[in-house]
Amino acid sequence: MDNEKQQLSVEVARLYYQSDYSQQEIATQLGISRPTISRLLQYAKEKGYVRIDIIDPFADLDKLASQLKEKYKLKNVRVVFSPKDDNISIREYISKEAAEYLQDSIKNGDILGVSWGTTMYEVAKRLIPQNIKEVEVVQLNGGISHSEVNTYASETIALFAEAFQTMPRYLPLPVIFDSATVRQMVEEDRHIKNIMEMGLHANVAIFTVGAIQDETLLFNLSYLSEKEKKVLKQKSVGDICARFFNEKGEICDEQIDNRTIGISLDALKQKEKSILVAGGKYKVEAIKGVLNGKCANILITDQYTAKKLLE
Repeated sequence: MDNEKQQLSVEVARLYYQSDYSQQEIATQLGISRPTISRLLQYAKEKGYVRIDIIDPFADLDKLASQLKEKYKLKNVRVVFSPKDDNISIREYISKEAAEYLQDSIKNGDILGVSWGTTMYEVAKRLIPQNIKEVEVVQLNGGISHSEVNTYASETIALFAEAFQTMPRYLPLPVIFDSATVRQMVEEDRHIKNIMEMGLHANVAIFTVGAIQDETLLFNLSYLSEKEKKVLKQKSVGDICARFFNEKGEICDEQIDNRTIGISLDALKQKEKSILVAGGKYKVEAIKGVLNGKCANILITDQYTAKKLLE
């Protein structure tokens, strides 16, 4: 009798767990009552014929964050769950986390420096107005271009300022000038100098990183010649605020860097909170460069990217 019950419970378990039959369908097929099927399933679990493993996608997030924090000597790491390993899904989830992180951490009197790009725009759209006082929001780098491609620079800074109940401090300039001489002349203007000094004194900076690909935003804004793009593809792994760097996080082309207006990599290293929001397999090498160069001390990313950064 026990052998028959054991064999029947295994058969019922196979139909229910492997073939995805309902309990009523199994009862009809085997000519057994529905309550008996339920009892046989419970019997199979008690006897160990059925083992149920629950895979919790959130279980490893804290562990990944701790490992990244230790490996790259970071102040804080947030690893968020993305249901898919694609750019759109990852950007959605990390930008939501970044917005929540800012809302929890920005305090009265902070100066918040913000870069631009699609990721920062997604962060900006997810911010909820905060009841805090005397916060300044300043644009970290120029974002004007005669290209038809939208940088979302002005929209992003405006949304950040609205969320923190302050006036946006724009840097209404190209990010890369045609010559270093012109850039130096522009920086001498007292209005521009004031904005740049505010960015320099910001105690919190939030930014993303650009990968070196033809499809990336900065490569489509008419700032760089084809020759310069070719050189950067050979020497650079990414950019922060149009500061192109190598795998060690060091500036890789002084000539282009001398034409660039906005915050420097060295200035980002001095921030109380230097927050990198980035993810996706095409940005892994760029993120590594940022972290190797200590340009960020806080990282917000997804679990797929986190695992690649730990390899």
